[in-house]
Amino acid sequence: MSFSTLTKNELARVVGKEKCCKLAELAALVKMDGSLSVGSEPEAALTIGTGNAAVARKIFSLFKEIFGVHTEVLVKRKNRLRKKNLYQVRVSPPTGMTEILRRLGMADAWGQLTGGIPRELVRRECCRRAYLRGAFLGGGSVNNPEGTYHLEIITGNAEHARALGRLMGEFGLEARVSARKNWHVVYLKDSDQIVALLNIMGAHTALLDFENVRIYKDVRNQVNRLVNCETANLNKVVDAALRQVENIRFIAATMGLEKLPPALRQVAEARLQYPDASLRELGEILEPRVGKSGVNHRLRRLDEIANRLRHGGE
Repeated sequence: MSFSTLTKNELARVVGKEKCCKLAELAALVKMDGSLSVGSEPEAALTIGTGNAAVARKIFSLFKEIFGVHTEVLVKRKNRLRKKNLYQVRVSPPTGMTEILRRLGMADAWGQLTGGIPRELVRRECCRRAYLRGAFLGGGSVNNPEGTYHLEIITGNAEHARALGRLMGEFGLEARVSARKNWHVVYLKDSDQIVALLNIMGAHTALLDFENVRIYKDVRNQVNRLVNCETANLNKVVDAALRQVENIRFIAATMGLEKLPPALRQVAEARLQYPDASLRELGEILEPRVGKSGVNHRLRRLDEIANRLRHGGE
């Protein structure tokens, strides 16, 4: 089961405390996945589709609790290979649909369908949280934090997408809106902002799981950076030691180590005897002992002598 599905299953179990919150969440669910059948009152019917059984149960319960209307749930096979069901909650109140649409913020006082989010639905903070929860349940998804950080809500209405972005902005979230074919996507890519939205919607278990994975990833990346840095430094040390041994052997073959000043000869012989030793270890071998910078200075001088000899100098 994907992280996105686990998050939706958790949010489907979150129940608003106030009736206004339940209405706001149901309004978002209907706005995201609802379709109104063509027909005159009272034959008109509202159908809300979802691929999540827990979300379908929530829509069914909210309609029954808020409006007390009869609803039916239809189950259709969406894909034979994946054996995934499509759940359709159908609402056909005997007294007509206009009043329900108006209370859900989908129609104005004259019965005209609207695209945005009516302010009266989200005046209170608890209602804004509930609306975002319903919008995510209806058209949202969040990537597994093991991969790239990405949370999005997809809607077919550009005005609604912009309104969702503004609603997130009221909680300090910097949501972006983009077009994707015939859809409009409201998305977050910053991990801190995704965590904040999960908290706002009430997905606390998903939030903890997200944070655990994020911390693990941060630690793993830090360890990898340290290992890579240490490996790079080790490679540099090995390459330098090989170059030093090669230069010292070249000096020995061309002019002889006995012609070197005593200090240089001493460090040259030590490097040949201990090719894998660090600068600090070489310094401790010498008599008298020499510091790391002193050993490095002498080895650089040996490199210079070898280079002069290669170019025909003395």
